[in-house]
Amino acid sequence: MSYLVLARKWRPKNFRETVGQEHVLKALTNALESGRLHHAYLFTGTRGVGKTTIARILAKSLNCEENGITADPCGTCSACREIDEGRFVDLIEVDAASKTKVDDTRELLDNVQYSPARGRFKIYLIDEVHMLSRSSFNALLKTLEEPPPHVKFLLATTDPQKLPATVLSRCLQFSLKRLTLRLIKDRLQHICGEEGIAADAASLALIARAADGSLRDALSLLDQAVAYCGGELQQAAVATMLGTIDRGHVNSLLELLSNGDAAGLIRAVATIDEQFPDYGRLLDDLARLLQRVAIYQAVGATDSDDDLAESEIADFAKRIAAEDVQLFYQTALIGRRDLDLAPDPRSGVEMTLLRMLTFQPGRSTDAAEPRASGATTPTLRKPPAAPGKLKAIEPPQDRSALSELRQPSDWGDVIQELGLTGASKLLAANCAWLRTDDDTIYLGLDRRSESLLTRSRQQAIAEALSAKFGQALKVEIAVAPSAAETPIQEQARRTDEKREAARESLEADPNVQALRDMFGAKLNPDSVEPLDGNANDREREDKSRPATLE
Repeated sequence: MSYLVLARKWRPKNFRETVGQEHVLKALTNALESGRLHHAYLFTGTRGVGKTTIARILAKSLNCEENGITADPCGTCSACREIDEGRFVDLIEVDAASKTKVDDTRELLDNVQYSPARGRFKIYLIDEVHMLSRSSFNALLKTLEEPPPHVKFLLATTDPQKLPATVLSRCLQFSLKRLTLRLIKDRLQHICGEEGIAADAASLALIARAADGSLRDALSLLDQAVAYCGGELQQAAVATMLGTIDRGHVNSLLELLSNGDAAGLIRAVATIDEQFPDYGRLLDDLARLLQRVAIYQAVGATDSDDDLAESEIADFAKRIAAEDVQLFYQTALIGRRDLDLAPDPRSGVEMTLLRMLTFQPGRSTDAAEPRASGATTPTLRKPPAAPGKLKAIEPPQDRSALSELRQPSDWGDVIQELGLTGASKLLAANCAWLRTDDDTIYLGLDRRSESLLTRSRQQAIAEALSAKFGQALKVEIAVAPSAAETPIQEQARRTDEKREAARESLEADPNVQALRDMFGAKLNPDSVEPLDGNANDREREDKSRPATLE
């Protein structure tokens, strides 16, 4: 008999065996038991969380010959068995990724009006439905809105945002959650026990974390681990297979960070490099450890779902200042994001670790002797820096550089010099400068643009201002009406003024007046586009829409 992979062998056959989606199962169970059945169901969620599995169970619940319409299909009647085996004639499964053309959809729907051959309902299960073309959606829409009573549509997608609103409004939508680390690990432990697979808890935790919320991925990795390890799963072997970094190396890095040992960090990275590591995962693991430490410092305990020992976390929480934990975590995230921009991954990680030490509050930016590796007492820190600010607090400096920002009208010019891009620049441009008190710049945000305000964008503005003026600055943004004009509003006002001046100039032009007198024409004000009056005017004039007479 051929081997059946674990992901297929342990696919749930009924709602009782399905884990992690209780909110969906409860709704479906109540609908089946009360007989309140919708004609179209849409299951959304990331890969491997149970979308098509739940759809197939629902198909069995609707067509079970033994128990009728039920939330607990028997699993033994011919309809249930054939659905499990993928050969039930009235369950039409379609992979929309390979059937995107409108002709495919029309061919699929040609037989909708005919009664089911065997079952109680004819069921169309369309996977990755967002891949259908617009014409295909239009062909499906009418049938989806008013299907025959013997037809049910079960749609599944990983990207519901790509579905037309007209389709979404005709479906009963269920959003499936990513499975938690603990739930996946417990399920793997259960399956290993049933399959007679020897596995330690640490190795299963590694697999569960690598699965990233997908139970199907976890079972596929478990199959791979069994083959790689020869039937007995050990943490070291599974870590090698997955390309993960040994937990001891991550703990060692945090130990060296807590001691401020820059030379030790470089030596530790050199040792890790001999194992051909995944440096992105190394920074992920370091950030995960720091997150656990921060939680322990905040609440005195941590509900660890993986192989992180609480005793180790408690030790780090006592020895590392809370502001340093936050700084290390933020720097690890930024280093992970920018890793592809580094000359090579190893140097990117080294610079990330050194940046953590350089930006520590209270640490001198001058060259200094590294602390000994064996030191266990952390350096006393100054009070935490402003939230989200990664710069060290510098000694008092001459603040005369801020003198150029004393009038609301100067704020627009300053924004252009900050080097901001995207949404951060748009947020700044929708703020009005209010005042500067010591090291804090106060801005007022137009209430209509409140959605732009996020902590990361406010932080980006603060960092850009600090860099421009050469001193650590904080930014406070309040959402409130302001008498001061924002740069966006100023730009719009100036454009309107130029357009009005251009219109008046054209109205007074003798040629325009002659055309008006001869033909009864009038100037179309919406067609007037003012020029900026610089060297590029001729090019703009060639490309711009000319003013027109009506």
